[in-house]
Amino acid sequence: SVGASIGIALGNTDGKNALELMQAADLALYSAKSEGRGDYSFYNPGMHAAVLARRALELELRQAVNKEQFEVHYQPIVDINSRKVAGYEALVRWRHPERGIVLPAEFIPLAEETGLIVPIGEWVLRAACAEGARWPDNVEVAVNVSPIQFRTPGLVKNVFSALTAAGLPPHRLELEITETILLQDSESTLAMLHQLRALGVRIAMDDFGTGYSSLSYFRSFPFDKIKIDRSFVQGLSEGRSSLAILRAIASLADSLKITT
Repeated sequence: SVGASIGIALGNTDGKNALELMQAADLALYSAKSEGRGDYSFYNPGMHAAVLARRALELELRQAVNKEQFEVHYQPIVDINSRKVAGYEALVRWRHPERGIVLPAEFIPLAEETGLIVPIGEWVLRAACAEGARWPDNVEVAVNVSPIQFRTPGLVKNVFSALTAAGLPPHRLELEITETILLQDSESTLAMLHQLRALGVRIAMDDFGTGYSSLSYFRSFPFDKIKIDRSFVQGLSEGRSSLAILRAIASLADSLKITT
């Protein structure tokens, strides 16, 4: 099955010569692809500004990696039964010298597209482990792991190195993954998950309930925790369906001895 995306530039309007027309058409093509492919898009001057802005942001992000302009904020995870803090989730923020705090939604997609998520993720892991080592022994630290990081062979080694350098017991580190990771290369992914489990690290599935959410995941790998996608929690007041789904997932997790 062959599909097509088309970028359109108009002569005399979008370029004075063949080169400018091709550049304009290419920008329009990029826009058509970014909106889902299988579509067409006409060039407009705003596309050029958007590409320039993206390139500038990418350059600044590379500089941020070299200069370590990131910081980690910690969101508490509270046990409902005891009402005590059981751990903290490490959330990366980019402290831009001019823009101030840049939220993940603005730079993480670009970091994943350019591969910069690998050094950023490694830095967050080391920072979180070092911070977590200062906390009480019963408090865990959770770190998100991108699908791009899972494609790098050195992930297990980096986790071991971060734990060793910080002096953090492995059972106090929880790595959060999404099901996207399991869809990549199931055999190598499961092997890496088992290697991480062998270190003593806990594994959590994030955003459960969206996407494929195959129950076979729990048969192929014993997850320690399921994090139900926020859309079901936010929808509790809108009808019975979200509540029914929440109960079903919680009941399943309880039967499998998995924290929810």
